[in-house]
Amino acid sequence: MDYEPVIGLEVHAQLLTRSKIFCGCSTAFGEPPNTQTCPVCTGQPGSLPVINRKAVEFAIKLGLATHCTIAPYSVFARKNYFYPDLPKGYQISMYEYPLAEYGFIEIIDQGKKKRIGLIRIHMEEDAGKLKHGETPETAPFSYVDFNRTGVPLVEIVSGPDIRSPQEAGEYLRRLRAILQYLEVCTGDMEKGTFRCDANISVRPEGQDRFGTRTELKNMNSFRHVEKALEYEIKRQIALLKDGGKVVQETRLWDAGANITASMRGKEEAHDYRYFPDPDLVPLKIDENWIETIRQSLPELPNQKKERFIREFKIPEYDAEILTSTRAMADYFEESVRLFPEPKTVSNWMMGELLRELKRDDREVDQCSVTPNHLAEMLSMVKDGTISGKIAKDVFEEMYRTGNPPGRIVREKGWVQIVDTGEIEGAVESVIQSNPKLAEDYRNGKEKVFGFLVGEVMKATRGKANPKLVNELLRKKLKGQK
Repeated sequence: MDYEPVIGLEVHAQLLTRSKIFCGCSTAFGEPPNTQTCPVCTGQPGSLPVINRKAVEFAIKLGLATHCTIAPYSVFARKNYFYPDLPKGYQISMYEYPLAEYGFIEIIDQGKKKRIGLIRIHMEEDAGKLKHGETPETAPFSYVDFNRTGVPLVEIVSGPDIRSPQEAGEYLRRLRAILQYLEVCTGDMEKGTFRCDANISVRPEGQDRFGTRTELKNMNSFRHVEKALEYEIKRQIALLKDGGKVVQETRLWDAGANITASMRGKEEAHDYRYFPDPDLVPLKIDENWIETIRQSLPELPNQKKERFIREFKIPEYDAEILTSTRAMADYFEESVRLFPEPKTVSNWMMGELLRELKRDDREVDQCSVTPNHLAEMLSMVKDGTISGKIAKDVFEEMYRTGNPPGRIVREKGWVQIVDTGEIEGAVESVIQSNPKLAEDYRNGKEKVFGFLVGEVMKATRGKANPKLVNELLRKKLKGQK
């Protein structure tokens, strides 16, 4: 029997407000533990929450950008559970009346477009953070930092529309790009500003009824999400084929062992005993405010992709990659402004730049090669100062050191040789060292010409002007016939 996976994702994204969702405490990351708290976010008796208008605006922006219907009426609810980093003993969230519903995100999987439905987007507050450890001087310990408590979140709940780990990864990349383009979330998974839980089940192919699902947590990169889903799909299928049953539970991804492990039984909604928060009035969103926010939306990834294809005349594949993040798109546009040959810029970004970034697992805005440096280097290739081959070495040096290309070329002595006398000398030497190949070329074996060109470039350490090398080599070979 063949099985198919059914995947739904729940994403928590921290909103980029300067203060928390229900109080005036700062949301700055990395401050000393428990220095950004107050009676409201720590749930002290007599304190009252007040909604952050900017957080609501950011949530509406996301809803509009993902084709959701913005509810004119939504209600905050108390989600009751007890955990050390939840000082009130409940989390303020939304349940029956979320802020936005029934949207979608379009992905491209194996060249085909597919819409992943969004069930809801609702607002809530973040919990604190636990730190576990052990030192030789102490017993195992757990500390709690309440700085993150009350930071505004949106939870984006997808429909059970995802059918592979690869689709899940593509969906998450698209969603993060939208959040970054809107400038409402950094999307930094390592810092926890963009977190994903996955619900996964398998069922016999052709069956409509869903199987028993498990929830996966502790995945802090797109690759970890994909690998955790791949493992869990195989685990559930193997269990069913052996006559066992999948248990509804929450499982943690162990990135070191590349396995999922049981954490606890999975809660249902009734376990949280939701009820409307009596300290917060319902949100009533004015249609005029929604329209004002709609008009303020920036150019989103799909819109930018279409413009890149139209304006810069680059292939759809290039545009897809170059608009995958806001930082990547900005880098491309600035580079093209400085060096107005879009396809050349695209080739270098998708080749040399992305290869280096992928190797170091870095984002383009963490790269030491600035658009100014890239444009300067490409101009040096165009005006013949350096060859295309040397440019690859220059780029690697720029990436490694952050130095501008002009300085690198001067210090390394990589200026392209355009002196015909010097190149002729190298050509003559190569012909004399390879008399049989020279004779083969004169007898019509054109293929050997490329080898001879390579030998000349090698003799000049890649600095000879390739066009001059080709011209002078052909001239010499014909002249000796």
